[in-house]
Amino acid sequence: MKFDHFRMLVDMMFVPDGDGGIMQRYEDVDAKTLHPLVLAYIGDAYFHLFVRGRLLSYEQAKVQALHQFSAQIVSAVWQSKAWHGIESMMTEEELAVFRRGRNAKSRTTGSASVAEYHTSTGFEALLGTLYLQEKNERLYEIAEAAFQVISREMMAEIRERG
Repeated sequence: MKFDHFRMLVDMMFVPDGDGGIMQRYEDVDAKTLHPLVLAYIGDAYFHLFVRGRLLSYEQAKVQALHQFSAQIVSAVWQSKAWHGIESMMTEEELAVFRRGRNAKSRTTGSASVAEYHTSTGFEALLGTLYLQEKNERLYEIAEAAFQVISREMMAEIRERG
C-alpha cells in the first residue's frame, strides 16, 4: 500500500475525539442494515479463525502446513460444497440472510466458478450475521457442520483419485 493511500484511509477512518483517543462513528452494529458484502467480510474472518483453531486438533507444529491447509478449506470452492451439505439445517431466517449475501453484486476470483463464489459469499454473510448478533452457539454449530462436510468431501476426493 502506498503511503498516500494509507494516509487517506487513516484520515477517513480515524477522527480524534479531543481526549487523545479515537471517536467512534457508530454506537452499535445492526447486522440487518449492513451491506451483505460487509457481513461476508466478517463471516470470512470468523470462518478463517474457526478453521485455524479446529486444525489444531490435527497438527500443532507445522505452521506452513496449517496455513496451506486452512487456506484450502476456506476457499470458495470448499465453502460452496459445505453450504450444499448443511443447507437443510437452516432456518427460514438464515436462508434469507444467505440469499441476501449470495445475490450481492461482487467480483469473483479465478479459482472458483461464479456460482461457487456467490454461494460462499452467502455462507460467509450468514456467519457474519450470526457473529454480529452474538448467536454464538448457532454460529459454532454451523461452522462445525461446515467443517465436517468439507473434511468428508476432501477425504472422498482423495479416495477417488487414489
